[in-house]
Amino acid sequence: MKKIIFGLTLIFFVSSCDQTNSKKNLPENQGVSSERLDRIDSYLNKVIKQNQIPGAVALIRRNDKIIYNKAFGYSDVENEIKYSTDDIFRIASMTKAITSLAVLMLWEEGKFNLDDPIEKYIPEFKNLKILTDFNETDSTYLSKPAKNKISIRHLLTHTSGIGYGLHDTDPRFTRLYQKHGIVDLFTTDSINIESNVKKLAQLPLHHEPGEAFTYGESLDVLGYFIEVISQKSLDVFFKERIFEPLEMKDTYFYLPTTHQDRLVPVQTKKDGFWTKYQGDFYDTNFPVKGAKTFLSGGAGLSSTTADYSNFLQMFLNKGSFNDKQILGKKTVELVYINQNSHIPDSSFGLAFGLVSEKDQALGGKGSAGTLYWAGYFNTSYFADPEEELIGIIYLQTYDYTSFLIPNQFKALVFHSLIN
Repeated sequence: MKKIIFGLTLIFFVSSCDQTNSKKNLPENQGVSSERLDRIDSYLNKVIKQNQIPGAVALIRRNDKIIYNKAFGYSDVENEIKYSTDDIFRIASMTKAITSLAVLMLWEEGKFNLDDPIEKYIPEFKNLKILTDFNETDSTYLSKPAKNKISIRHLLTHTSGIGYGLHDTDPRFTRLYQKHGIVDLFTTDSINIESNVKKLAQLPLHHEPGEAFTYGESLDVLGYFIEVISQKSLDVFFKERIFEPLEMKDTYFYLPTTHQDRLVPVQTKKDGFWTKYQGDFYDTNFPVKGAKTFLSGGAGLSSTTADYSNFLQMFLNKGSFNDKQILGKKTVELVYINQNSHIPDSSFGLAFGLVSEKDQALGGKGSAGTLYWAGYFNTSYFADPEEELIGIIYLQTYDYTSFLIPNQFKALVFHSLIN
């Protein structure tokens, strides 16, 4: 009889603990409405049903607590494989903020000044030129000497004048970079960032450094710069100084065999059906095959939503994570300051895009100073320091119409706040 009573007591105790823990984890405890979070479920299920996207993984973190972590739809529609919350995605340009963090860490150590010219550390950037004329027939060009030098700050803020090759808004630079064998984004070929950056340094710029915002390979240049300053390869520096302290266990340039089965394919819509994307200019399986030598500081990493939320949380924690100080408080404050205030309609800090007061007034974008950016294969994030709020959504699609989905996700996240 005593055994029966003890067993019933134990069951009641365990049940009570489960209920208590469940209540502790309620979004309402972090000032977020569970009912309003359900609108995100409804929205994502709707756009999947409408065939706008094949699926998604979404995470919300508030006050350093993960309150929403869900997977929807299929990572591989053809083979009916569903998304999982621990799936690994190519995060492409979301790599840039991590590279920027590495630069800021080395700056804090007194290795250089932010306004040092990059030629001081990579001499190939001496004698810069600005493109003045371009021959469409043979891709030859005319240029003039640049008046300004490219600084490290210019590279961090995309004001260096360096373009983006295949993805450049100016087709002249697409042709020019192709002719000279410049790699952007990623490759399976046996190429390293040193050789790529040194070739890039010989080509003309879009404009005078510091005078305009031009999205390009500036962070790839900084990736090589980190290797020069630290005397370590970029992957080793990231692992030792960023990934291990931030407990980012699933973030790599090239995935180890233990992680490769979690890498989801890139999908694109063809004849109304979602299918695996076959890249025209690169192999999307670059994280698991090929030479594995190109460590792109601008676009080379793969990661999970949980890992990236740790990275963003460090900034919201004023540079610390689990009692480890990664950046100083004042450096983090600098990240939130618009470095491009002299450029019309450009709001960019030392690592991220920034929501401006004008953007805030539009609604659904967060507080002024919210950090944000996205990746080429439709992964995106935001981190609002005022609301202590992080939102991340990964789609892994190559389809420009689905780029609107993360914007609506962001708005729904902010609409869910009740305190």
